[in-house]
Amino acid sequence: MTFLEFLKDNIVYLDGGMGTLLQQHGLSAGEHPEKWNITHPDIITKIHQDYFNAGSNVVCTNTFGANTLKFSPQELSEIIKAAIDNAKCAREQAKGGQEKFIALDIGPSGKLLKPLGDLDFEDAVSLFAQTVKLGAQYGADLIIIETMNDSYETKAALLAAKENSALPVIVSNAYGEDSKLMTGATPSAMVAMLEGMGADVIGANCSLGPRQLKNVVMELLENASVPVVLKPNAGLPRAVDGKTVFDVTAQEFADDVTDLIKEGVRVAGGCCGTTPQYIAALTEKSRDVLPKEIKQKNITMVSSYTHAVKFGDAPVLIGERINPTGKKRFKQALIENDMGYILNEGVNQQEKGVHILDVNVGLPDIDEVEMLTDAVCSLQTVTNLPLQIDTSDAVAMEKALRRYNGKAMINSVNGKKESMEKIFPLVKKYGGLVVALTLDDNGIPESVEGRFKIAQRILETARQYGIDKKDIIFDTLAMTISADTKSAICTLKSLSRIKKELFCHTMLGVSNVSFGLPERDAVNGTFFALALENGLSAAIMNPYSIDMMKTYYTYKALKNLDENCMEYISVAETFKTVAAESIIDTKKADADSNTNLQYAIIKGFKDKAGELTRALLQNTAPLDIVQNEIIPALNIVGKGFEEKTTYLPQLLMSAEAAKSAFEVIKSKMTSNSTNTDLRGKIVIATVQGDIHDIGKNIVKLLLENYGFSVVDLGKDVPPEKIVDTVVELHAPLVGLSALMTTTVPAMEETIKRIKEAAPWCKCVVGGAVLTQEYADKIGADKYAGDAMETVRYAQSL
Repeated sequence: MTFLEFLKDNIVYLDGGMGTLLQQHGLSAGEHPEKWNITHPDIITKIHQDYFNAGSNVVCTNTFGANTLKFSPQELSEIIKAAIDNAKCAREQAKGGQEKFIALDIGPSGKLLKPLGDLDFEDAVSLFAQTVKLGAQYGADLIIIETMNDSYETKAALLAAKENSALPVIVSNAYGEDSKLMTGATPSAMVAMLEGMGADVIGANCSLGPRQLKNVVMELLENASVPVVLKPNAGLPRAVDGKTVFDVTAQEFADDVTDLIKEGVRVAGGCCGTTPQYIAALTEKSRDVLPKEIKQKNITMVSSYTHAVKFGDAPVLIGERINPTGKKRFKQALIENDMGYILNEGVNQQEKGVHILDVNVGLPDIDEVEMLTDAVCSLQTVTNLPLQIDTSDAVAMEKALRRYNGKAMINSVNGKKESMEKIFPLVKKYGGLVVALTLDDNGIPESVEGRFKIAQRILETARQYGIDKKDIIFDTLAMTISADTKSAICTLKSLSRIKKELFCHTMLGVSNVSFGLPERDAVNGTFFALALENGLSAAIMNPYSIDMMKTYYTYKALKNLDENCMEYISVAETFKTVAAESIIDTKKADADSNTNLQYAIIKGFKDKAGELTRALLQNTAPLDIVQNEIIPALNIVGKGFEEKTTYLPQLLMSAEAAKSAFEVIKSKMTSNSTNTDLRGKIVIATVQGDIHDIGKNIVKLLLENYGFSVVDLGKDVPPEKIVDTVVELHAPLVGLSALMTTTVPAMEETIKRIKEAAPWCKCVVGGAVLTQEYADKIGADKYAGDAMETVRYAQSL
């Protein structure tokens, strides 16, 4: 029986933690646990065997950190072969008659992907692909991608798994106490992307105990049409007599996880702190629980790196302004590669209230393949809205889809055989909500019946590619009434019939209806209202049009989609502005009132921040710019991050924009007017044995932007090197980072040596496995839950 066959009708039990067990067997601080597959195969095999004996159906190979960032290609091959051989040996020796499978375990690379970090997306795919190929070659039954806290890296790993093997794939992410990933994604956003890409199981692991992950699990179950996996920690870690222990007992763990199995979790196991005793308690507690049926949710949604947008009762607005059609200035920006203009259009439309941004850069004079990908990637640095990738070039479409962080809208496919053969494979591979135009080789039918039949044919062809109708949204094509006054009626009737009989969502490019007419906004607004009443789900529209926005807000109020009419009341004053153009002027004035440089930094406009700083330096003292423009902007973003209204990508892009401004200032200041050492140097490092430096790099960037001088020793740094550097520089503060439970002892040892050799130095620590209590136990002066907390602590010193 294959894993997927077993999964269909059974609850699947995974294993538990590996790192804490290896520590109990003598894994030393800084030692790579993956090497134990070769040096201590008996111990690894025994741990796997104990999990099988406890009732696990699946054991995960000891390969969590096995990649070529840590090992040579030859070492990697030897480690993965040994890891799978150890698991196979354990399976042969294990007791119990349950089905038993071996999962190739893949953890995060430890790096942030560009533009937030220095690892290119395709390099990340290649990195994971090497591990995947070896796992498939040496006989793994399935792949589990786990503990991912960044949606983009998760996509890279899943893409590598799907492109380089035919094995089933479980994808599990590490959610924080706010029920989001480190980079901001909600569970529903991850469901949208991962399910669209073909993950077989989706879920959550690590970070927290089962009770703390309940909200995450319930959101996953509400949205996912595939099985959900849960691998929580045994609560929170603390240090007792130099050892790491956790605060949830085996029985408490079993009780809590069983409750969530009853809610619908299909695949369950444990992460940090759990042992074979935890899995035995879980299998015993849930022995008589029947697996809950996995139902198709039929949710039509797209996502960005932070959230999902669902199509339902409330209309979805898609901003149309990033499109050269009829826009002379936009065409000029494309030809001149003026990305700043494009980004500004995106940010302005988001501020006007659209939910999705259409991105069309098609011009004969440019390389659309490169420009579309650049535009998509760049827009995702300044806005967290989902994007609609709009192109007739299949090559450009694929490249942009591949690099998009989330589940995109795909505009478009139509009833032509050639179109469906090009676009549907991309939808199947990368996921997406595809816009289906009701036209074919014979053009656009003039009858409702003709457009309806094309829609039926598109749905049938999509099914042959394995694409469900929830991932298709039909555009019945608004034509200008100035050429045919009956065209709008046909469009609306076609839309209504598709919605009622095919149960599919619909959309229109609303403004097309008024081409060639005066006072176009009046026509567009009324047509929009008629379309909504006929079942329109989404509109590609101009958010600067007061008539369109009036229709949107009044429709929601009248349809009981605006509680207490609060949204309508909040924008009613805007409706007093007669011309849409004046709204644009108002928006510009608002941006100016917040000062251009502050606004550029807050929004993450890196190039613009540098340009504005150069202009300010002509009549403003450099330190005045720092104190009155840069630092206040960073404080605004930092406060938003602390209050969970701004996410990590936005924080980092704002920091990069501030850095751009700082570099301009530094280049202009004389040597005696710059002294970033007045506050003293701060030493930071990821402790020995740990190659995960994402958190450290974030802290470094923010500290530097607040004027601190940072000495970054890198990752996997021995205690003696950290101590020597602190003593040499007489550093007042050192920051230490660790992601893995197996490397916390190295952090404790480092702190001990710092206190002995440099008693003046304060130690701040952070990382996914740490808590305040844990930090206190290992002697740290400060536990920082996020990067901004480190900045605040440094300022306090």
